[in-house]
Amino acid sequence: MARIKRGLMRHKRHKKLISKAKGYYGRKKNVFKNAHEQVMKSGQYAFRDRRAKKRDFRRLWIARISAACRAEGVRYGELIHGMSSKGMDVNRKMLSELAIADPKAFSALVKAATN
Repeated sequence: MARIKRGLMRHKRHKKLISKAKGYYGRKKNVFKNAHEQVMKSGQYAFRDRRAKKRDFRRLWIARISAACRAEGVRYGELIHGMSSKGMDVNRKMLSELAIADPKAFSALVKAATN
């Protein structure tokens, strides 16, 4: 029976993984064992950070809204409470964009929510 040699498939598999590790520092980019470890870890970071990105953006939007509220003389919590009690459904992303792009509209919205 013929002996099975895996040279071609091993080379293709290693080459594919090394190409995924392109741009990494040191041996992590060209030694298979190190590259494999780093590619696996990078995948874990990517999975984790796809969820963390959503939290980070929410924090950014809240910080922007809070700064714009303080310029109007209102606290962030008061604005959100006033909007929810009045039934004004505007998400934080849009509030943040409104505070940056159109301060007059934002101040009108703050007055409507706090009165």
